[in-house]
Amino acid sequence: MSAKSQFNDVLRLMREHHKWFDKSIPLIASENIPSPAVREALMSDFGNRYAEGWPGERVYAGCIYIDQVELICNELAKKVFRAEFADCRPTSGVVANLAIYAAFSDPGDYMMAASIPSGGHISHGKKEHFGTAGLVHGLNIEHYPFSKEEMTIDVDATKKKITEMTRDNKPPKLGMFGGSLFLFPHPVKELADFMHDHNMYVNYDGAHVAGLIAGGEFQDPLKEGADSMTMSSHKTLWGPQGGIIVSMEKHSELIKKAIFPGNTSSHHLHHVAGKAIALAESLEFGKEYAKQVINNAKAIAQALAGHGFEVLGEKRGYTASHQIAVDVSKFADGGTVEKNLEKANIILNRQLLPGDIKSGRHYMHPSGIRIGVPEITRLGMKENEMKEIADFIKRVVIDKQDPSRVAQDVSNFRVQFKKVHYTFDNSVGAYEYKSLLGIPQ
Repeated sequence: MSAKSQFNDVLRLMREHHKWFDKSIPLIASENIPSPAVREALMSDFGNRYAEGWPGERVYAGCIYIDQVELICNELAKKVFRAEFADCRPTSGVVANLAIYAAFSDPGDYMMAASIPSGGHISHGKKEHFGTAGLVHGLNIEHYPFSKEEMTIDVDATKKKITEMTRDNKPPKLGMFGGSLFLFPHPVKELADFMHDHNMYVNYDGAHVAGLIAGGEFQDPLKEGADSMTMSSHKTLWGPQGGIIVSMEKHSELIKKAIFPGNTSSHHLHHVAGKAIALAESLEFGKEYAKQVINNAKAIAQALAGHGFEVLGEKRGYTASHQIAVDVSKFADGGTVEKNLEKANIILNRQLLPGDIKSGRHYMHPSGIRIGVPEITRLGMKENEMKEIADFIKRVVIDKQDPSRVAQDVSNFRVQFKKVHYTFDNSVGAYEYKSLLGIPQ
């Protein structure tokens, strides 16, 4: 195959992807749709430049306008998250976490974090699981005791475990809150003072819920006692892929050095511009959006439960965030359900649930699925649409209807949801392909 042919294939496949998502229901909890303005930032010449270091202290020349944008981005992040310090340079949420590990711990130290089946993220994971914290920084990981009924960290059992670890000469240096399967606020307020009394640094990984925190609709980790918050910029916060760290001013110098030169060289400057735009949008529209996200998550949870699905967290109203967890094991394993729904143009992910590892289940075939509503909410969908989506899922998973038949109905459903909402400008369609080469979609 010639280089020109492969060149054309790449362009064609990108267009096909846009067409597919334009007629699909995107329910990946860690994804969102950016505004046209964010997409414009990603196309800019900023993406071709280097700016190692802090604004005004760059290694490279040519940063006159780049510096101004980055300073605006940091100021917006401080406003949005009610923080004393912000650094928008991390190229991902994982890099943001690595910067915190580097700044406030040494290899061989212990960190408390949630296990992956209990909602933790792989960047908090053990070396033997190829988790970032263990593999890259050499941390020893101890897991929080977790309540499946409450779907959050067990406060009393955690205090007991920290006390026992300290007594056994294994005092934890870091306490990591937050995670990937994240239905309810973590008990930062209940544990931060206790952790500080045990000389622990407290970080909150808000990768999934940053947009909800920005909108004042989840929890406020810095106010509740966290020393810093790391996050992704592209989940409930609707920017480009990347990371952000916010903290108290007293931690700023260590964090800045841990990012550069510690964990990055140049830091994806077009993404910094996109983050700035997304943060400005969040200041303007974030509260309204966050409320609707949570309402939508609750609505789809209730609708699925009404169809006979086992939705976790029932005791607490299923969710207080943007996502829900569903045990589908009485119908099929999570991997099979994921594939069948994808054939129907319903895009979500399989999910390990608490107890899966002990029962011998594997990540490829867990008992659960995870459903997120950030993207469909930004497309303008509300509670009534959540009921329709739940019906589509039921038709595939419970009724065993032909996914291709459901896919056609999904495509018809999507016709009325083509624009990005909660933004200053939505003249370009959410999945409209804009070609610099003049190639039609």
